[in-house]
Amino acid sequence: MSEKYTRETVLSVRRWSPTLFSFVMTRPAHFRFDAGQFARIGIEVPGAAPIVRAYSVVSSPFAEELEFFSIVVADGAFTSKLQFLKAGDQLLLERIPYGYLTLARYQEPLPQDLWLLATGTGLAPFLSILQDFTVWQSYRHIVLAYSVRTLEELAYVTEINALPELFRDEGGAIFQFLPIVTRDSTYPLHERLPVLIASGRLEEAAGVALSLESSHVMLCGNPQMVDDTRNALKARGLTMNRRGVGNIAVENYW
Repeated sequence: MSEKYTRETVLSVRRWSPTLFSFVMTRPAHFRFDAGQFARIGIEVPGAAPIVRAYSVVSSPFAEELEFFSIVVADGAFTSKLQFLKAGDQLLLERIPYGYLTLARYQEPLPQDLWLLATGTGLAPFLSILQDFTVWQSYRHIVLAYSVRTLEELAYVTEINALPELFRDEGGAIFQFLPIVTRDSTYPLHERLPVLIASGRLEEAAGVALSLESSHVMLCGNPQMVDDTRNALKARGLTMNRRGVGNIAVENYW
């Protein structure tokens, strides 16, 4: 095994639906990361280089273990094997984290309203951010909009709903969780995120306005959602975050 990686042990696996699962593994003492970053995880292949993929960390930066959220791709070289994980299995972990989907990238505008917009497993970095006490101290409003296709794909709902009480003493942020189910027209919010932004329905549901002067907006999920939602936000006058200035930040490890 290359010195680039450590070998870590899977501690538990949780299956949310036939195509979604989470797994927890050991965290080496040297592995430090900022909330919102991702790790590179590998599967060893006898006689060949390991198969490695990027996964955003679900865990708090202060957690003793590392948790990840994965989708099963039926013919994927990585997840077709990863889906059969069980406690006691071993995975490779690259020694350093990656990524810039962190609160540190925002310098202007000053932190007031934080929008976390996710589809599917793109929820992962936002769960990490929401378990960092600094976010609750820094913002007045926090909105998590989490879009899935079907109700059974809504993962971590219990954990999300417990966050405001868990971090109640850390600051005065008002938290709003907006689940979206796009294939159920009876669900309160069932349109795609860019449609909800363009119509104003997302802001109406949140009770918070998207604003050039006050909003920090993070996007993570499938590439089509990221592109379409970014365009919808830009059409509303928001700008991409570059060199610390601007509203919109995206993760491009997909």
